[in-house]
This record gives sequence, structure tokens and C-alpha cells, in this order.
Amino acid sequence: MSILHDIVGLTIGFRKYLSTQCKFCAFMPVQFRFATCKDVLMMVLGSVCAVLHGSAQPLMLLVFGLLTDTFIEYDIELNELSDDRKECVNNTIQWKKNYTEGIGLMTLLDIEYEMTLFAFYYVGIGAAVFLLGYFQISLWVTAAARQIQLVRKLYFSRVMRMEIGWFDCTSVGELNTRMSDDINKINDAIADQVAIFLQRFTTFVCGFCIGFVKGWKLTLVIVAASPMIGVGAGLMFVAKLTGMELQAYAKAGAVADEVLTSIRTVAAFGGEKKEVQRYDRNLISAQRWGIRKGLIIGFFTGYMWLIIFLCYGLAFWYGSSLVVNTGEYTPGTLLQVFFGVLIAAMNLGQASSCLEAFAAGRGAATLIFETIEREPEIDCLSEAGYKLDRVKGDIEFHNVTFFYPSRPDVKILDQLSVAVKSGETTAFVGPSGAGKSTAIQLIQRFYDPKEGMVTLDGHDIRGLNIQWLRSLIGIVEQEPVLFATTIAENLRYGRPNVSMEDIVSAAKEANAYNFIMDLPQQFDTLVGEGGGQMSGGQKQRIAIARALVRKPRILLLDMATSALDNESEAIVQEALDNGRTTISIAHRLSTIKNADVIVGFEHGRAVEKGKHNELLERKGVYFTLVTLQSQGDKALNEKARQSRANFGASVRQRSRSQLSNLMPESFAPIAIERGPRDAVSQADKSENAIPEEEIVEPAPVGRILKYNIPEWPYMLFGSFGAAINGGVNPVYSLLFSQILATFSVTDPVAQRKEIDSICLFFVMVGVVSFFTQMLQGYAFSKSGELLTRRLRRLGFHAMLGQEIGWFDDHRNSPGALTTRLATDASQVQGATGSQIGMIVNSLTNIGVAVLMSFYFSWKLTLLILCFLPFIALSGGFQAKMLTGFAKQDKEAMEVAGRISGEALNNIRTIAGLGKEKIFVDMYEAQLDGPYQAALKKAKVYGACYGFAQCVIFLTNSASYRFGGYLVQQEGLHFSLVFRVISAIVTSGTALGKASSYTPDYAKAKISAARFFQLLDRVPQISVYSDTGDKWDNFQGNIEFIDCKFTYPTRPDIQVLNGLNVSVKPGQTLAFVGSSGCGKSTSVQLLERFYDPDHGRVLIDGHDSTGVSVPFLRSKIGIVSQEPILFDCSIEENIKYGDNSREISMNEVISAAKKAQLHDFVMSLPEKYDTNVGAQGSQLSRGQKQRIAIARAIIRDPKILLLDEATSALDTESEKTVQEALDKAREGRTCIVIAHRLSTIQNSDIIAVMSRGFVIEKGPHDQLMALKGAYYKLVTTGAPIS
Repeated sequence: MSILHDIVGLTIGFRKYLSTQCKFCAFMPVQFRFATCKDVLMMVLGSVCAVLHGSAQPLMLLVFGLLTDTFIEYDIELNELSDDRKECVNNTIQWKKNYTEGIGLMTLLDIEYEMTLFAFYYVGIGAAVFLLGYFQISLWVTAAARQIQLVRKLYFSRVMRMEIGWFDCTSVGELNTRMSDDINKINDAIADQVAIFLQRFTTFVCGFCIGFVKGWKLTLVIVAASPMIGVGAGLMFVAKLTGMELQAYAKAGAVADEVLTSIRTVAAFGGEKKEVQRYDRNLISAQRWGIRKGLIIGFFTGYMWLIIFLCYGLAFWYGSSLVVNTGEYTPGTLLQVFFGVLIAAMNLGQASSCLEAFAAGRGAATLIFETIEREPEIDCLSEAGYKLDRVKGDIEFHNVTFFYPSRPDVKILDQLSVAVKSGETTAFVGPSGAGKSTAIQLIQRFYDPKEGMVTLDGHDIRGLNIQWLRSLIGIVEQEPVLFATTIAENLRYGRPNVSMEDIVSAAKEANAYNFIMDLPQQFDTLVGEGGGQMSGGQKQRIAIARALVRKPRILLLDMATSALDNESEAIVQEALDNGRTTISIAHRLSTIKNADVIVGFEHGRAVEKGKHNELLERKGVYFTLVTLQSQGDKALNEKARQSRANFGASVRQRSRSQLSNLMPESFAPIAIERGPRDAVSQADKSENAIPEEEIVEPAPVGRILKYNIPEWPYMLFGSFGAAINGGVNPVYSLLFSQILATFSVTDPVAQRKEIDSICLFFVMVGVVSFFTQMLQGYAFSKSGELLTRRLRRLGFHAMLGQEIGWFDDHRNSPGALTTRLATDASQVQGATGSQIGMIVNSLTNIGVAVLMSFYFSWKLTLLILCFLPFIALSGGFQAKMLTGFAKQDKEAMEVAGRISGEALNNIRTIAGLGKEKIFVDMYEAQLDGPYQAALKKAKVYGACYGFAQCVIFLTNSASYRFGGYLVQQEGLHFSLVFRVISAIVTSGTALGKASSYTPDYAKAKISAARFFQLLDRVPQISVYSDTGDKWDNFQGNIEFIDCKFTYPTRPDIQVLNGLNVSVKPGQTLAFVGSSGCGKSTSVQLLERFYDPDHGRVLIDGHDSTGVSVPFLRSKIGIVSQEPILFDCSIEENIKYGDNSREISMNEVISAAKKAQLHDFVMSLPEKYDTNVGAQGSQLSRGQKQRIAIARAIIRDPKILLLDEATSALDTESEKTVQEALDKAREGRTCIVIAHRLSTIQNSDIIAVMSRGFVIEKGPHDQLMALKGAYYKLVTTGAPIS
């Protein structure tokens, strides 16, 4: 019987069952909402098969009981014969001739014939089980596949109909997960799990019925003892709740999160080692919990085994007295009752695992069906709305007020009124966030205004048909989206069934024809995922061609030519200005100058309107933008001229990369408009990029064990415990068969004595196994937790040692890294301790069983060993059944997933082109493959399940038949037949179960590999190494020589473009300029967060790349715009300024006084011990700023960097902080970045930056005399950013 091994999974008891039972009924309708009649029929038939299948195991018990009785009867007769006064004549036992007194006749059994009969029973039941198992699974899985197919189609087509505002509030990552994972969860809940649940539940009912019908007394005794097992199982599940362990880790996790989020601050103040220690201190509690958890689980597992063996002892002791003393039961009945109750309890425990799948499926279904039932506010596929016969193209905004649904508290448009005449080109200009792009999205009717209306030729666009309205509009965005197909197909998205001539002419107008024809496959060239194979300029030209192919009445250009060089821009511009209504948002003057009307936006209103020259005279928004830009342009052209001289002919090859060095147009001084759409697309990119984790080779186990070496004594003891636990199974079968043997003993006294001693033995095995389970649990959890802690510490240490550029990569966001520390490190232990325990356990189990069996009967053992691989296979298969087959389904769904992912990521482009329907059709076409695969799988899966279920019946039939032969022909004692069969069958299933533990093991190896990847990575700028120049009299003389720099994550955007500026010791240098011109970047190069791509940063004449990083950073103090404080006391935050030494309280106080902070701190109840809260949330901005200044002062730096240190303050606090800063600046080299002129005026050098280099520099008076960019800024009082 394979029973014993599963008993541990046994009675999670009535409690769990009853509590979940109610859920089951309530849940039925939710998931099956989309079932057709055919599906319902299949499900009903499947259920009938499952119920019949469930009654097979109890039925087998009836046969088993009869079989046992037969064997025992035979043995008693043999014992009779061994009495030398009797003999056997013609199969009849009788007294020998000379003992004639009281002649009794008995018939000797023909054991082989009886066994053949039983073998047929077994084969019959096995065959039935195979068929029932096959139908039960394949019918349910097929029905589920059909329903899921429908749900997928409905869900995707509904999502594609939603209005854009809905997408703003729902992350694309979340939708993709829903489409893959949630629908799979529904699938799990309505497929095989239902059938298996019905089958197990039937077995549970029938098992108890057999128990009560055959022998109610014994059943009651066993049932009375079973709550103790239930309690154990219940408590064990409580212990398994890793919740506590994760909570214990949460503290350390919070530290890691805080540190990784503010990695720049940690790096600037050299706090890496200090943070690693703080993290390690917090790991202790997590480690303690893990060990405690291991001990508790070990204790409960041991307790369960103890109770189970005590139950055996009790049942056999009481049962045998019913058999021997009162003769109420036959030995067969005893086994039927005992195993009937056991099987029932066990199946109940297993059935409850299906309930989790039901609950999960139900939760998922609610979310999915909610979306399917939601009516979109702007339904892009609806037929409603009227279409105008003639379209002139006049667009007007009437007092439009608008908020994005995702940010209802931020007013984007405020009573906007603008008229756009048909046939004219209107340009929208204004600072970032003024509402320009939003206005364009309202014209496309991506959103409806909250108040006011947008009209086309005097008709409110809300009354027009959406698809028709969008077909009039061509749009080109700043970051155009191309679909992963050919260039020609991308252009066809502009207009369906467009001729090749039109495509070519549009390509020519967009100046794209030449570069397309140069490509090897011309118009059939694939553009790659998101157009990734094309440069920015090429993408933009293809997008312009796509808009022109539409022959639109209205053309919307959102920075449409930002990625083009001047020559192509001129050509494209001509094609665009072609007598249609055009609205253009641009930051390049060349693009806007010739517009018919220029509208200046500010704070969601149109504040000025007119032609180029009119607006320059008004000195408003437009003027500010123009002055800054023309200065930048002049300087750039100067630079370009110089470089052109060296560059000569190569420029003619006009490749994008060369141009970007000359003309970094993408960095326009007017910060690029970033509405929610950009935020969304950025977020989506990161959401979607997560699966592109580099594929890692699983780590070699040897290396994982190497980290675990210090714990070898624990692992040794654990293995010892595991070995003993492995021996328990075979010992059980030994005792079990011994009991059966006693029933054929004829002397009642000897019999009773033997039974008692065996029952006692059961108790002893239970006690031993209790202690060894505890030993195994404790030892392995101890070694595992110590390993986890060690890996977490090493991993964190390695993370903090990486250069800052590494953290910019979205794959290394603080969230991803903290998760990696939390999960990867704890998964690694799955490859060492517990895994070794598992292996040792299985090996001893099988080893002992096989040796014992060979010893007792090698012939029978060989026969059963032929079946062993099948038994192990079926055990493994059943374990796999529990985990479900979701993984293969996932792979099959990948292509469809790619389509849905592309559609959802680019939903705005698709909506703008009105191509939702096409994507829905493409997606549905892709669903067919996985659906056919699922139907095929249903059959295979059913067959495998049927086989796994029937293999044990077949094994029994063959073994008992052969056992009968051995008993009769070779005089083998019948108890040995039971001994050998039960030993091998139980260890076979155990082997199968053990093989199913491998997924954790594989996961562990991959987690470990990811970890080792991190540990082995060599940072480009090393924080921990002491190599590099150091010198004693550090002056603080700084020079930037021709520095060029791009951020590693945005290699196409040139941030610094030949920065030249120097500052002498003790001087103050101020950087001014619009945002994005590279001011903060230059500060980061000085800190060596990054190294320049080209050019040098010299510090006291030493090249920064050769200077020791810890030494350099120890000389620099920084106060930034948003100072980051750590979640500890004010005193500790100030002390953070210098992590290289112990700082006395007096130093802290004197630094606080210099920073104008001391009086404020003394007014707090806890003074310097006041906790500042997470990221300093308990303090006002001015207070935080002053703590940051004190922190910088205590470092006593030679160089002080102030990055907009007072920008966030009100005038009152600004005064205080400014005084503090002026004090801090005395005698130090200082670099100030500021937007308020008042803070800069008294600097020694003021450098005006634009587009990544300095356009003017000198002291305040000199720059005013120049009457250049700085003068204009000061006189118009326009904000610099």
C-alpha cells in the first residue's frame, strides 16, 4: 500500500474542508459563466467518471481484505498439517489412520487458483480506472480549454475598446499579467482540478462507508485518535506560514530599500560599509525566525509521525483483540476498516489542496469579468455618432478645463480658449507641462474635457463618430511608435489598402525614400520591436510618411521633427505645410517661425497669440524661450563650424550618430513636454522589460556548497537524521506483515504476546522518528539560514559597490534589487540543506527497502522491481499534477502575448490610427494554435493520468499472483509476500514524490546563479578599492576640459557637449541655465558617480579617473535640492557626513550651529535624538535642508557642491539657509547650481549653460555688460528654467 507515505499529507481535517466547502458552492457560477451546452455536457460526463473513479480505491480494499483472509486461512491449514498427527489426502486434511478418534475433515485451499481470481479482479479494476481516469481528465480539460479560449477573446477585445484614460489608471504590466496569469488561474480552477476534487471527495466518502459498514467499533477508535493528527497537520501549516519570517526580514528589507533608493547620498558620503553593517545587524532576527521555523516544522513532522505510529499501534492492538478474543472481525476486515479510514482521511487532505486553486481562480475571474462587463466611456469601436459630408477643418476650444483621470487633483487645462483656422499652421509653444500635448489629445478625442467643449467646423466632437473623426487626423509624435513588422506594413497602418505608388510618394515627401531604398530589403525591411532597428530620425520620417499616407484633413505634429537634421527638416516641413489644418508643437524656432499663428501656453491657458515678430515685442513666454535658444544656437553653430573643418567629407554621409555629435537637437532648451503619456510609456517600458532578464546558466552546486562550508557539522547531523527517517518506511512494512503473520499463530497465548510486542515496537519507531525529524529540521534550517544571511550580506555589499550608472538601469531599480535580496537569497538554501536531506532520505528509504526485500524473497523482489520505474513515474506524475501544467500553456501563449503586449504598450498610436480592430483580429488568429494544443494535451494528459492511477493495481495483480505461486510451490511464508510488496511499493511512491521536489532545486540553482552574477560583476568605478592617487595638501582646484557625456541608459541623448570651465581654490562657481542643460550632470562627474565619455575632469591637476574614489569623495560635501535623510535621529543624520571616524557630540553641535539648526533642534522634546522619519518626512523642507548643510559641514570638505540648495524654500527659511550656506562656503571651493538670481549674484564666476556647454561666463557685472543671454534673463526677470 502506498498509503503510509501520503499520510503525512493526510488529514488537514474536517475543519479546513468544511470551511472551504461553502466557498465551493458559491463559486460555481462565476467561473463557468461562458460555458456552452456542449461544455456543460462534457463537464457532467467528466464528473460522473470522476465519481466512479473515486470509488475504485475503496473497492480495491474489499478485494484486499478477502485476499488477506485467503492467505491466512491457507497458513492456518499449513500449521494444521505441521501437526504430525494429520495428513493431506486429495487436498483434504484429515487425521492419520492410527488416530481415528474424532476424525474431522477439512479441505486444503488451492492458493494459486484463488490468487489467479484475485489477480483478475485487480486487472479488471485497473482497466476501469484507466478508462475512467482518461475520460474524467480529458473531458474536463477540453471543456475548460473551450471556455478559456472565449474568455481570452472577450477580454482582449474589451480592453482594446477602453478609453485612453482607463489605460492611464491601469498599468500595462498589470494588464499583461492579467491576460497571462489570471486567465491561467481561471483555467486551473475549471479544468482537471474539479475532476480530481470530485474523485478524491468520493474516495473520502466511500472509505468511511466501508469503515463503518465493516466494523464500526474500530472505525470509531481510529476516528477518535485522528483529531490529534488533524491538529498536528493544522499547526504544521500554521508554522509553514512564512509570513513571520518575511516580517522579520522586512526590517532588513526596509534598510536595503532605504539605502538603495538614496544610493547617491550613500555614495557621496562614503557610507557603503556602514550600511552593510546596519543591514547585517537587521538580518539577525530574520535568521532567528528561519531557524525557529525549521525547528517548529521538524517538531510537527515528528509529532505527526509519532501520532501516526501510535495510531497504528492502537488500531492493531484493539483490532487484533476483536479478531482473536471475540472473533467479531476476520483479519481481512481489520485491514479493510483500518485502511478504509486511512485512505478516506488522506484523500480529504489531498482534496483540500484543490480548493486553493478554486479560490485563486475565483478571485481572478472576478477581476477579468469586471473588465469584460465594463462599458468604455469613449467607445472607439462604436458605430454611433454622425459623419460630416464636408470637412473644412476649423478647430476651436471653448473654455476647456481638463484633468487627467490618473491625476484628478492636477488641473492641466484651465479655461483654455483657442481657435485654429482651417488651412493654417498653428504652433503651440510654452514651457513643459503647460498643456500643449494635452490639447492635441483632446482633438483626437482620447479624453473628453471636464468642462467646455472642442468643436470641429462648429460641431462638438463628442457627437461625431470616433473612427471617422480619427480617420481625418494624421499625427506624428515626438517618440513615434512603429510596429514590429516591415516598413511598408507600418505605412499601410496609416490607410488600409493603400497602393504602392501612394506609399512611395509619401516616403518621398517625408524624405524617407532615399534611406529606405538604401536598405537591402527596401520597403520590406523589418523595423524591429518598437522600431528598434531604426535610428530616431528614421523612425520619425517613417511616422511622418505614415501620417501623410492618410491624406489627413488635420495634421497634428507633436515635436514631429525633433530628431531630424536641418536639411531633412526643411524638406519634410515643406511637405507638411500643404494647405491643411496643422497644429504643431515644437521647440525649434526654425520650425515655428513660419507658422501662421503662434499660441503661447502657460499653466493650461493660452496667454498670447500672434506672429513671430509680434510676440517677440510682447516679451512674454515666447520671448524667454527664444532668447535662451538663439544664444544656444549661436554657440552651437560656432562649435559645429570648428568641428566641420576637421570633419570634412564624412558629414555628407549624414548618419544619425555623427550628426548627434554636432547637433544634439534632441536636447532642446525648452524642456520637452512630458504629459502623462510619457510617464505612461516610460513606465510601460520598464514594466515590459522585466522579462528580458538575462538568461542565466544555473549555478554549479559545488559553488553554492562552498558558501555553506562553515556549517558542515549541522549538515552532517541533519543527514544522519534524514537517513534514519528514510528507514522508517521499510520498518513499517516489516511490522505490518509481522502482525498479519501473528493471526495465523494457533496458540492464543503466544499470539497475544507477539501482538503486544509488535504494538510496542510501533510506539518505539514513532518516538525515534519524532526526535530524528526534529534533528533534521533544525540542523538543515540552521545551516540554510546561516547561508541565506551570508549571501544577503555579500549581495548587499556587492550592490553598494557598483557604480551609479548601474543603478540607472531599470533592471536594477531599488524594488528589483530588494526583491532579489529577499527572495533569491532565501531560495538558494533550497539547493543545499533541505535538498541534501531529501536525497539522503530517499536513498536510505529505497536502499533499506530493496535490501530487506531481497533478503526475504529475491524472486518476488525482482518481479516487483520491473514495475518500480512505472510506480516512481506515476508518483512523480501525480506530484506534477498537483502543480498543474500551466507552464507549457504559457509558452504556447507567447506569440499571442507579444501581440497583446505590443498593442497595449502602443495603445495611443493604435487609437490615433484607429486600428484597434486589426489588432483584435491578429490576436484572435494567434489564439488558435494554443487552443488546438490544449485540446491535444487534454487527451495526452488524460491518458497519463489514467496510467498513473492504474499502474498500482496492475503491480498488485502480478505480485500477489506470483506470491501465491511461491507460497504454494516454494513454501514461502505468506507474511513475506506482504512484507516485500508493501516495502517496495511504499518506497517507490516515496521516490516519485521525492523526484517532484526538484523544481525548488532548479529554482534555487538559478537564483544562486543570479546572485553569483552580481558578486562576480566588476564595477567600472570601484568604491571599495584603495587604489588610485591620493595627496596631502588637497587644494580644491577644479577644471572641466572638453567634457562630453551621455547617460549609459540614454546613449542617444548628448548631455554634456564639450564643457569647458574651471574654478580656483576658494572660489565660487555658479551654473545657470534651463533644466536639462547639464548643470547637475557636471556635479555628478566631479563626484565620480560617472566618468566622462570624452575629455577630462582635473582636480588639483590630477585626472579624476585616476584618483581614489573614497579619497576624492571624502573631500567633497554636497547639499542637494531634495536632501535625502535616513530614518534615524537628527544626530545620526548629521554624523552621516563623515563615516570614516567617530564623531563627538560637540562637533555635531558646532556643525548644527553653523547651519542655523541648533536652536530649532533644542526646541524639540527629544532634541538631537528626534527621529526624522522615513526620508525625513517629519520635518519641513527648510529643516531638512539645514540638517543636510550640517551634514556637509561636519565632513569639513574642501569642495562644497550646492545643487539648488534653496530652491524649495519660502523667503523666510531661504534667508536662514542662505546665511548658513554663506558661512559654510568660507574658505572652500564651491559650485552652486541655482535658479534664483539673488542666490548667484555674488559668485566669483557665473557660467550660463545651454545644450551641454557654457555659452557665457564671468562675474555678474561683466555678464551684464555683455548684454547676452544672462543680461536678458536678469532684465526680463524671466525664470531661468
